[in-house]
Amino acid sequence: AIAPNDSVERFTGLGVRVISEAGRFQDEKTVVAGKYSIKARRFVIATGSSAFIPPIPGLDSVSYLTNETLFENTEKPEHLIIIGGGPIGLEMAQSHRRLGARVTVIEMQRAFGKDDPELTAIALDQIQREGVDIREHTKTIRLVPGAESGVDVIVEKDGVEETVSGSHLLLATGRIANVNGLDLEKAGIEYSRKGIVVDKTMRTTNRRVYAIGDVAGGLQFTHVAGYHAGLVIRSILFRLGAKENRTIIPWVTFTDPEVAHVGLGEDDARKAHKVIRILRWPYSENDRAQAERKTSGLIKVITDKKGRILGATIVGHGAGEMINLWALALTQQLKVSAMTGYIPPYPTMTEIGKRAATEYYKPSLKNPWLHRVLWFLRLFG
Repeated sequence: AIAPNDSVERFTGLGVRVISEAGRFQDEKTVVAGKYSIKARRFVIATGSSAFIPPIPGLDSVSYLTNETLFENTEKPEHLIIIGGGPIGLEMAQSHRRLGARVTVIEMQRAFGKDDPELTAIALDQIQREGVDIREHTKTIRLVPGAESGVDVIVEKDGVEETVSGSHLLLATGRIANVNGLDLEKAGIEYSRKGIVVDKTMRTTNRRVYAIGDVAGGLQFTHVAGYHAGLVIRSILFRLGAKENRTIIPWVTFTDPEVAHVGLGEDDARKAHKVIRILRWPYSENDRAQAERKTSGLIKVITDKKGRILGATIVGHGAGEMINLWALALTQQLKVSAMTGYIPPYPTMTEIGKRAATEYYKPSLKNPWLHRVLWFLRLFG
């Protein structure tokens, strides 16, 4: 149902000329695609990214899947081994476990490494209780063909080697920008393995050329590409110097429970601000969560000492929907008072956000001056 939105036919119908050829730069102001030579005032590179294939010894001797080929598999894996404990790895681990497969996740560092460990612990606990074997701080040493077309993964933890045997292997070790074959050097465009070098306006080292989405490095999400496109349109059409602000970009990992985040995490907030406040509220104290038996979850909000919202993380049912309110608050540079001043309908899970915001004012209730003012006011009846 959604495929036509991104089809060649739709854009052709809108008046866009679509050339189905690989494009490459001929010089600083010319792109060649098949038999076509295109000169333009502005170019936008939006070539995306591909699954990163790590240089693991023995990889060329075994079959493996990536997030781009996994959905072509029509048979339930007997034992799916996933290398990588990030969002893609954990989403696929839980979903395949629920489909009946045995699943092992091998992660060299910490699972959910980019998210708040206090909250991801809740999601990881649920995933493990469902039967997924998550092995953190475990290094993949080499791969060898296993029995009956399977794969043996040799791993090491604390100096001890072990063999994990599976029927299928999924590589979920991140993504790499698609820059090969573009001849960026001919256009004077700097790039690295991480992607094309851009400034805050998404302009490359060639002032005629912009890069957006995954190929520009940074956060690799579909909604980020849409955000970048908006910045570039304003720059190209209206000459407005719209700049990227990564602190307002939210992201969600669609495990169950979901993990959603926007803004600064606790560690980054402590580095950037001398004094911060951390506000929490559990799902278990929410009536809607109790009614739906979705009580495993938590919201964590971080503010500066003046109450300006710096970041928010939610783990729990519907976290991906509820983070929208906090993304808006960060975009508008709101203080936590704005989140206490609106009225959420009852009973909804969004109430946990307001309850967390209210916690900001709890210490002031112990202020002796406040007690004196209240005592004085009581004298007037």
